[in-house]
Amino acid sequence: MHEDLSLLEERALSEIEAADTVAALDRVKAVYIGKGGLVTGPLGSIKDLPPSERRDVARSLNVLRTKLEDAVRQRRSFIDDELVKKQLLSDSVDCTLPARGHCEGGYHPLSLVMRRLRSFWHSAGFSQVYGPEVEDDWHNFTALNTPDTHPARSMQDTFYLHDGLLLRTHTSPIQIRHLSVNTPPVRVIGMGRVYRVDHDTTHSPMFHQIEGICVDESTNFSQLKCLLKLFVCQFFDDKSIKVRFRPSFFPFTEPSAEIDVFFQTPQMTEPKWLEIGGCGLINTNVLSMCNIDCDKYRGFAFGLGIERLAMLFYGIADLRVFYQNDLRFLSQFNCRGFE
Repeated sequence: MHEDLSLLEERALSEIEAADTVAALDRVKAVYIGKGGLVTGPLGSIKDLPPSERRDVARSLNVLRTKLEDAVRQRRSFIDDELVKKQLLSDSVDCTLPARGHCEGGYHPLSLVMRRLRSFWHSAGFSQVYGPEVEDDWHNFTALNTPDTHPARSMQDTFYLHDGLLLRTHTSPIQIRHLSVNTPPVRVIGMGRVYRVDHDTTHSPMFHQIEGICVDESTNFSQLKCLLKLFVCQFFDDKSIKVRFRPSFFPFTEPSAEIDVFFQTPQMTEPKWLEIGGCGLINTNVLSMCNIDCDKYRGFAFGLGIERLAMLFYGIADLRVFYQNDLRFLSQFNCRGFE
């Protein structure tokens, strides 16, 4: 019996060593130590042997099975390693070749414009403050001296939510929240998303505004005009650009003016006056709503459309491209020149 097992072991180890693929190795394994194999099969008939031989035969078969299992495991590891080596040789890499470049990401054009805006107004002494996009009627309308009959309060212009809440229609509520808890002097800007029921090539139901206010004891309209002219010249990198202040009406400022620039976009044959925002001295009713002494303090405010500025700065004709995530459009922008 022992001589037969020795011959069986020698033959099995030889075939295991000769197997050069995983499939061939699995076939050898099945022949010898698979279910009913040449080594495992006899284990089931141990009971038929004389009692004096059972123990020795069982031990010998189990030792041989363990030895063959180890041999199969080692051979499988060797075959796997050889396969990896072949793949590495066939997919060899020349380490001396220059590395492939990667596509550099960039900022969204609106983010670039907001960085540009923030840079100027910070240099002018304004701090940035924030406010919620879901507002109540008091902060969005009442505190800004907007009467109940004003068209902006209609459902055709404002997105109303439940429990008297709404999506803010401008960034002006930020100034109300700040002035209500801070004592002048105050110089702050607020930027963010605003919402109105409007949608075409130059309007979007969601867009961005920047609002700025300055409240102290000596604020006047001349300071406001000078500051906005300086902003326009620096934003468009053109000291000769013309700016005009066209009389207008806003319930929260008095006097009020529209800010126009004499500008020519790529779509125009000649320059013309284009509106970029509004401004004015803060209405005394608004200051009173914020518990500010109107006999001691005065203030000015301005609001600019960020998409409008971006369209003029980049020569974009359709506002909707800002929100279409078209890589052909977005890939034209990066952060260079805006640090």
